[in-house]
Amino acid sequence: MWSELLPVGRYDASGGYRRHAWTPADAECRAWFAEQAAARGLAYEVDRNGNQWAWYGDPAGEGAIVTGSHLDSVPDGGAYDGPLGVVSSFAALDALRERGFQPVRPLAITNFVDEEGARFGVACVGSRLTAGVLTRDQAYELRDAAGVRLPDAMEAAGQDPSALGKDTERLSRVAAYVELHVEQGRFLAETPHPVGVASAIWPHGRWRFDFHGEANHAGTTRLQDRRDPMLSYADTVLTAREKAALHGALATFGKVSVEPNGTNAIASLVRGWLDSRAADEATLTALVQEIEAAARERAERDGVRADVVRESYTPVVDFDAPLRDRLAACLGAGTPARRPTTTPAGAPSGHCPILPTGAGHDAGILSAVIPTAMLFVRNPTGVSHSPSEYAGEADCLAGTAALADVLEELVCRP
Repeated sequence: MWSELLPVGRYDASGGYRRHAWTPADAECRAWFAEQAAARGLAYEVDRNGNQWAWYGDPAGEGAIVTGSHLDSVPDGGAYDGPLGVVSSFAALDALRERGFQPVRPLAITNFVDEEGARFGVACVGSRLTAGVLTRDQAYELRDAAGVRLPDAMEAAGQDPSALGKDTERLSRVAAYVELHVEQGRFLAETPHPVGVASAIWPHGRWRFDFHGEANHAGTTRLQDRRDPMLSYADTVLTAREKAALHGALATFGKVSVEPNGTNAIASLVRGWLDSRAADEATLTALVQEIEAAARERAERDGVRADVVRESYTPVVDFDAPLRDRLAACLGAGTPARRPTTTPAGAPSGHCPILPTGAGHDAGILSAVIPTAMLFVRNPTGVSHSPSEYAGEADCLAGTAALADVLEELVCRP
């Protein structure tokens, strides 16, 4: 399965992936998912929001356990973020069937569409729509860099957007969602443990900073006559880094657009997107307020107008405690491992660390409406959202084995 996915959407110039929502690369990934479902005799369906589902058991049954992740990527992203969770879900089901497991409730594998938000600027679109966090009207207003609306992109890809919105009936039949993901940090890399259980997701959001200045000639306009928004933007980038360090939080300007974007022209507009995250909501709010205040103060000195728009926000997510504890108990939490042969050499068997994360996930969005939990697989470098993203084969196999154990616990016992 892994080798089949590797070439899909790969960008040779960077070695990373461009699997953006409702593009040909995304369509290839979706076709792969449908093929995996068919090969296993699973009931396959696409829900009203474009998310894919593969069912073992009755899709209309109650108390379903759902697992999976996403197949799209950030621009030039890595191979593991998202796909590892989907591939591991199919592999875990294969392992359970080989064991002859006897489920007492349905099991579903999912591919949530547009988790990264790389094309339309809002992360976790598929799960946000399903949970009702993003409304149909809001989704219809989303546009990509070329001005293409989300519903038009869906129609072009063969998906009907007319029914977008909260999927209350479907969610009412789901008892829990468990997502396996490569760790996007170095917590596990600094331990001998290949797999961990998530405790919480830091609150995080995206803010757009628009600096409106005056276009002019770079070679004839005196410095004192300029209204240069690039100065305001550059100062704000540096301020964000300083303020984040003081708060023990994170602030990143990773995307910027400039108009008219000419080498010999002073910009008329610089638009930058801030991604900010912190351990608690009060810290995050204070951090962004300080960055915004500094941006406005600098803009005023530069003769520039600053506008700030919050484009998305996800509050702190504390994963369902009983579900989290059940996963930890299932995986050992300090007791002998159930399947020690899946643990890489040198790793103490059975212990399963519990760790927080600063990255957002579909499991975080869905936690507002159903119990959710996450498993993390060790990332030796901690690098993610990059072609250098990596997880060792032994650790990936340990993650799959852990997911199989967890799913067996959840679907075979009341």
